[in-house]
Amino acid sequence: MRCLQIESLDGPDALKVAEVADPVAGAGDVLIEVHAAGVSFPDLLLTQGLYQMKPELPFIPGVDVSGVVKTAPEGSSLSPGDRVAAMTGLGGFAELAVAPDLLTFPIPDSLSFEAAAGLVMNTHTAVFALQRRGAVQPGETVLILGAGGGVGTASIQVAEALGAKVIAVASSEATRAAARSVGATTVLDGSGDWGAEARELTEGRGVDVVVDSVGGDAFMAGLRALAPEGRLLVIGFAAGSIPEIAVNRILLRNVSVVGVNWGGFLAGHPNYATEAGEVIAKLLADGALRPAVGSTYQLEDGPQALKDLAERRATAKSVIVVRP
Repeated sequence: MRCLQIESLDGPDALKVAEVADPVAGAGDVLIEVHAAGVSFPDLLLTQGLYQMKPELPFIPGVDVSGVVKTAPEGSSLSPGDRVAAMTGLGGFAELAVAPDLLTFPIPDSLSFEAAAGLVMNTHTAVFALQRRGAVQPGETVLILGAGGGVGTASIQVAEALGAKVIAVASSEATRAAARSVGATTVLDGSGDWGAEARELTEGRGVDVVVDSVGGDAFMAGLRALAPEGRLLVIGFAAGSIPEIAVNRILLRNVSVVGVNWGGFLAGHPNYATEAGEVIAKLLADGALRPAVGSTYQLEDGPQALKDLAERRATAKSVIVVRP
């Protein structure tokens, strides 16, 4: 099969188109004919050797895909020919990929493969963050950093589906437009004093929840924007630096900093994947969830897709189209 393979940990430019043997599905795995693959920060980190998982070289990146089932394990609810979105962990930048049955979900015919390519990585993260870890309640105000990215656009829609008021923060006109495209009506400039603006919008009280996939200086600004008993959800560090905090800030202001590690949680609670999948299926059926697609790339353009992500040119969810 045709794929994008990395033979040295030298970043996106080390990705090369290659022909390799077809993967073989193990017990409990689904073999998927890949139509589209999502482009994610773990993929970028994997090419640099900076991700917590360090596969043996050479390997095929690609943590999430959409496509058609070729084979499914005995007892699976899936059948050959089903349209699915899946979390592969590795191997998604290829014509065929293997994913655990537990992390492979049917998608409606109305959803394109491109839109479904980031469904598991982005939307499952957003549901876990906002519903499970953040316990967002109707009427609360949720401020979303990096709102024009893949997790950000998913979080906007999930927060609104939970009955929250959303304040989106994005650093460029393109990412602010992406946030608006999925329904955000209050969108602040991430290069300005958005923390002060958020406090003004809440009449000085602050926001109930901050969704932070950015890290860096934005983390501290988000912490200051919290209302008493507010929660800051730590999802990632797209800005590149991991912030540190003096815990007296948490104590004195009666706020919480909450870790969001969806993959790590599944290791101890595998049935949660099914629970979240049911929530997402309902959101899709109700029209509350409309996964946003940013730039699309051909397989051979995968290195550029990762470079655009690294240089923060990407909006919504970038996608590699493997099959037309």
